[in-house]
Amino acid sequence: MTEDYQVFVSLGSNSGDAENMLELACQALARLPHARLQAASPVYSTAPQDYADQPWFLNQVVALAAGPQWRPCSFVDALLELEAGLGRVRSADPALRYGPRAIDADLLLFGEEKSSDVHCLVPHPRLTQRAFALVPLLDIAPDIMIDGISAATWLSRLRYVKGGQRISQ
Repeated sequence: MTEDYQVFVSLGSNSGDAENMLELACQALARLPHARLQAASPVYSTAPQDYADQPWFLNQVVALAAGPQWRPCSFVDALLELEAGLGRVRSADPALRYGPRAIDADLLLFGEEKSSDVHCLVPHPRLTQRAFALVPLLDIAPDIMIDGISAATWLSRLRYVKGGQRISQ
């Protein structure tokens, strides 16, 4: 019998209804076929990255068990559909790539799989640089490894401030 993949997804929103958007995204993930929602981190208020002139985000990481029917790229496709279904509109302006968004759902890790396909890079290419992803990931998977290094070690290499449920970097 083929085992499920342990999948981690980062969710974020800085819409006026961000908390509800995260909840709706979790509900949508729980409805994916051949996937089970296993855990959700606490929600953190996080400083925007790469495009500072916008509201702070709410972020969390969720863990799913995804059946062998899933592959990294098909999972990314499902996340893109989830985002579109929740009102995410991607700007054609590259300067706004990291701008405000109703919902963001990023595949962080897909079991031990690696993918260099530009459509579905796994592990997520900026995971080890982002405290807003590593802190909640460690909440639900304290022993997780990324490219052979513990997520805690990656986090220790970053300059960030965590105060309660707030993270700035």
